[in-house]
Amino acid sequence: MFFSQKSNGYFIDANDHAVMLARTSSTTAPFTIEEVRECPANDPAALSEIVKLIQSKKSADGYLHAAVSVYPSKRIVRRHTLEPKRLKEPEYFNEVMTQQLRVEPSKFTMMLINATDGADYDLTRATQKDALFCGLPSDDIVALQDSLLACGIYPERLELGSVALLGALSDYLAGSKAKTPTLMLEVGLDSTQSFIVSAAGVEASRPIQLGLDSMVPVVQKELGLKDEEAAKKLFYSNTFDFTGMGPLLVKRLLKELQSSIGFYEVQTGQSVGQVICTQLMPKLGWLEATIATGLGIGSLKVEPAGWLMNRQITLSDSVSKFVQETRWLGLLSLMARYNIDHAPQAEEKK
Repeated sequence: MFFSQKSNGYFIDANDHAVMLARTSSTTAPFTIEEVRECPANDPAALSEIVKLIQSKKSADGYLHAAVSVYPSKRIVRRHTLEPKRLKEPEYFNEVMTQQLRVEPSKFTMMLINATDGADYDLTRATQKDALFCGLPSDDIVALQDSLLACGIYPERLELGSVALLGALSDYLAGSKAKTPTLMLEVGLDSTQSFIVSAAGVEASRPIQLGLDSMVPVVQKELGLKDEEAAKKLFYSNTFDFTGMGPLLVKRLLKELQSSIGFYEVQTGQSVGQVICTQLMPKLGWLEATIATGLGIGSLKVEPAGWLMNRQITLSDSVSKFVQETRWLGLLSLMARYNIDHAPQAEEKK
């Protein structure tokens, strides 16, 4: 089903911490973002309710037709340097997935895109060695679609939010004439996706098996709480300021990040200049500042209005004040389109 040009567009970004929704004046840019809403993650009843509230009018089939970005825990967004001489070998990509990415090829849906501009990787030309493997378990796709349908959402487009964010951040850095690469972190509950991004594309990637839940035992120990459940409840509440305890909580994660950055800087001779954590709720805002301090770099503050204007997207007055927080960047990046060299004529997502 396709909308006419005059139909409203709907966009949904569902990460570990929240589900964010937007209604736009059209399905494709140029358009205005008319309204945004959010609800907690993993709360189907709240999502179903908010879906009803944001619709300007109900569709004929009763579903909210939307572009949706998701962040499944087993997602793969990994930069890899290919061996051009082996690209025509039938088993080569399965070998990379098995040995480098540690996944079973038969159970994954995987796409290959250029690490520089996000265009589909052209195997016939193979002019670039650096590619991004982007995928998720095939079973997860079915489960995600079923859960969205159950909440009244029909996903016209289902994307890995990490890929959209990487494209947006690279485009933003190019537009702002940034001189140094940026560390982009998606800090989830059980893992952290770490990327080094520049105006030239994705420079490095690494999944780290440490997320917010790994900080809970430290909270329990430092505060002398009787059990881990009490520590978890306090950690995710908005009643305690963890800023002072921050360095202890991120100690293990920081060690992994320092290792990744050190390797990148030795390999390239470039220094990472700033960090951005793309998904954190306000109550966890201390985390980005703590990581930045620990790494001895600054925090990147994205000013979305100018960047969106370059992508022919404007903000209504009521929306503008909400989307200044970094955590809205995933939703905004889902809307942006780019002119990509070597891409097919149809619009491509970076």
